Parts: sequence; structure tokens; C-alpha cells
Amino acid sequence: MTEPEPATSGTFVSYDAPDRRRWLAEAVRAVEADANRSADTHLHQFPLDPAWSVDLYLKDESVHPTGSLKHRLARSLFLYALVNGWVTEGTTVIEASSGSTAVSEAYFARLLGLPFVAVMPRTTSPEKIALIEFHGGRCHFVDEPGRVYAEARRLADETGGHYMDQFTYAERATDWRGNNNIAVSIFEQMALERHPVPSWVVVGAGTGGTSATIGRYVRYRCHPTRVLVTDPESSAFFGAYAAQDPSYTVPGSSRIEGIGRPRVEPSFVPGVVDAMLSVPDAASVAAARWCTAVTGRSAGGSTGTALWGAVRMLAEMRARGEAGSVVTLLCDGGERYAHTYYDDAWVAAQGLDVAACTATLERFAATGEWVEPQL
Repeated sequence: MTEPEPATSGTFVSYDAPDRRRWLAEAVRAVEADANRSADTHLHQFPLDPAWSVDLYLKDESVHPTGSLKHRLARSLFLYALVNGWVTEGTTVIEASSGSTAVSEAYFARLLGLPFVAVMPRTTSPEKIALIEFHGGRCHFVDEPGRVYAEARRLADETGGHYMDQFTYAERATDWRGNNNIAVSIFEQMALERHPVPSWVVVGAGTGGTSATIGRYVRYRCHPTRVLVTDPESSAFFGAYAAQDPSYTVPGSSRIEGIGRPRVEPSFVPGVVDAMLSVPDAASVAAARWCTAVTGRSAGGSTGTALWGAVRMLAEMRARGEAGSVVTLLCDGGERYAHTYYDDAWVAAQGLDVAACTATLERFAATGEWVEPQL
């Protein structure tokens, strides 16, 4: 093997090229133009007794071009990968995802003319698989949910592509200080409400990126707002938070797609989370269905998980005589879960007591009182 000649003083070494920078500039313009074309998502007031001193709001992220909160994340991840030089012309983009992030990343990959592969559990809903393929992506399935990370890395190495790795980069790809992130949008839209600074913002944890963005923003802006993270069954986030042990894991996978993970993801920042609540899957499904029935806006399971926590928090505020507002997210539409959360046969096969949880929600709506269901 020939030894390279030593560099002499004043020698430049560069791997950059004008064509690469021109492609990058056009790619960034295309991604930013997508954001510029899209109006901000709506903030809906949830119908509650107007005589109450507490208000509930739903930030409707289902109206993004790809139908979910993950559209924001995918845009940020692509911009981050582009400006870091990780994604260039012709790069195959690979992601480990339970569905919605992959749908949104497939959309942006096609926008830039890039191949996209989603590595996901075989149990992912057929509606999400169809959406990924509609946007030009390819689905690569694994039988064990915990294998998605290693398999995505293997495919990236094999193809010379880039593993986007939402679970690591979600919290750093989004500018938490501003730049039209979801926290800025919420506070701007709340400005004329009777309780304009929310007492609580309630979100679920999938990557941990949303809670990190909102938690950092409220601290940066010195708002008194607190962040509640709701976690479904078979997820590691709640147990890790309670034990203060980031190595905490759980076996299996969450039935609530989009949130809940078998390990604590690198993007989860517990220091900006003020409280956590473990939510039974039956409650998540019941709250999603209840939201759809009461508001007419179809909601997915992760929305149900967060809504359950938001309603419970409102009940506690009322019981303490507090006035204020609570904001949560409508993460994606329920039409993606027609074969699961909205299928009575699937719910029964899972052994979920949705009726008991629905009764708790209906009692709250009628009286403002919270009675924990016996499951």
C-alpha cells in the first residue's frame, strides 16, 4: 500500500463541489417552500361547560400535508440532515418508524427525488403502510419491534444511505427557541383566549422531541406553563421517569402507535418534563373515540392518550379551585386506525374495557368530576 505524501504548508484539501452546493441550496429551498405553502394548524377549543373556570384546547396537527404532527418533525430532520451534509443528491434515506414519521419522511424524500425506506414492525396499521407507499416509500418489516434500530442501520450501511434516526435527532433538529416550532404556534394562537398562558401542555412521548421542544421553550420564555407527558402501557418512558433510570426498558411493544417505546429514546429529555402519567390502553382508545364523537374531528390513539391526561388534569384543577387552560395535541386522524382502535372486534380481541373509560369521560363532561375507572 502506497503511503500518502505528507501535506505541505499552504495545501488545501476540500471534498466540497459546486454541483453539490447547488443541489443542497435547491433542496433546502424546496423543503422551506413546503412550509411556506402550508398555513398553520388550527387550535380548537374543546366543548366544555362555559361556566367552568378551566378551558381545554386541541392543536390539530392532522391537517398537515401528510396528516400528522410528524410532518413538522420530518421537515426538521431533513433540513438538519441536509445542512450537516448527511443527505446529498441520490442518497437513500432510511428511517425506523411505527408509521406516521415514515409517511412524512416519504413525502419529503419524494419532494427531493430521493429513495426512501421505512423499517417498521410488521404490526403497523395497513392504512399507514399504504400512505408510505403512496408517497413513494418502500416498507421493510421486522417481526420484533426492538429490531427496527439495528435493521435501519444495517440497511443504511448496506446501501450507502443515511439512517435519519428520529429517536436520536428529534430533540436537536427542531429549534426550541422559535423558528415557527409547535410551541411558538401554540402560544401565539392562545394570545386572545381568557387564559392565554396555558397552565399545562399535555403530550405523549414517541421520540421525546415534542416534549423537549415545548419544555425548553416555556423555560426559555419564562412561562409558568408545565409539561405533562402521558405514556401508554408497554412503554419505558414512565417507568424510567419514576425510577430516574434512563436505562429502564420493557419487553414487547405499545399498542398505541406513534408513542410508547420499549426503551428510553435519546431525544427524551426528562429534565424539561414536569409530570408524567401512565395511561391504560383502554383509556387511550376510549378517549380517541370520545374525541371523535364530541368534536367531530377523528382522532388517533396517541391523541387519546394525551387527551385522557389533559382531561384528568382539568378535573384536578377544578377540584383545587384553579382557573386556567390546558392544551393538548390532535396528533393524527382516526381514519388511519379503522382496522384497530375503531374496530369493535379488534378492541374486544385485545381485552380492552373501553366502556368503563368512556363512562369516566362522560361523567367528567357532565359534572366536572373525575372517577377513575376500575379496569
